[in-house]
Amino acid sequence: METAQSLVLTRQQVRRVDECAVHELHYPSIILMENAGRNAAQWIDAHCAGTGRRARICCGTGNNGGDGFVIARHLHNAGWRVDLHIVGDVRKMSPDAETNHIIARAIGIPREVVGDVESAVRAARRIDANTVVIDALLGTGFSGAVREPMAALIAALNAQQAARVIAIDVPSGLDCDTGEVGNVAVRADATITFVAPKPGFVRGAGPRCAGEVVVTDIGTPPALIDRVLAEDEDSPAESPAP
Repeated sequence: METAQSLVLTRQQVRRVDECAVHELHYPSIILMENAGRNAAQWIDAHCAGTGRRARICCGTGNNGGDGFVIARHLHNAGWRVDLHIVGDVRKMSPDAETNHIIARAIGIPREVVGDVESAVRAARRIDANTVVIDALLGTGFSGAVREPMAALIAALNAQQAARVIAIDVPSGLDCDTGEVGNVAVRADATITFVAPKPGFVRGAGPRCAGEVVVTDIGTPPALIDRVLAEDEDSPAESPAP
C-alpha cells in the first residue's frame, strides 16, 4: 500500500516508530517485516512485471535482508523466477530475517551465499537486461563505508545492465540522513521506502542513488508517526559541547 510522501523521517524517528509499535502497541516485529515486504513485492509486481518476471534479490543478514526474503516469497508466489544472493554470515541473521530465510528455503527459492569478492563479482555478472535487481543489503541504520565482499557486489551490480534496480527502504551504502556515500552505494532506478521518505534522499548523492522514491506503509497507525514528530518538536535543543 502506497502512502503520501509529505512527511520526512530521520533514522532515529523511524526507529522510534518501530519501537513504539512493538513495545506499546504490541505489534510483533515480524508482522511489520511482513507488511513491509508484502507491500514492496506488490509494487514490484505491478510496475516491473513487464521486464520478464525475473528477479535477483540481494540480501544482507539484518532486517533489511529480512524484508528481501519476504519480497522473494511473495514474488515467487506471484509466478516470478526468483534467486537470492545472501551476503554475510547466515548463522548470525537477525531473528525475524532468519525466520523468513527459513521459509524462503523451505518453499524452494534458490539461494547463493556470497562469501568473498570473487563470488560477489560472479553473482553480479549473471544479471542481464531481463532481470530486476532488488537491493535488500543494508537498511536505514547504515553509515560509514561498506565492507567487503558487499562493497564489491554493489560495485559490480552498478556495472551491470539490469532491467531495473529497486532499492528496499534505502539504497545500500547511502546514509539515509545525510545523503553521503562512504565508498560505494547502489544506484537504483526506484527506492521503495517504508513509513516516510528519508532526508538523505534529497541531499548529497541521495537523488543520484535513490531514483524514484515510493513510500509504502508497514501497518502502523498514522497517529504514531504524528506523535513521534511532535515529541521531537517539543524536545529542547541540546546544549553545545564545551
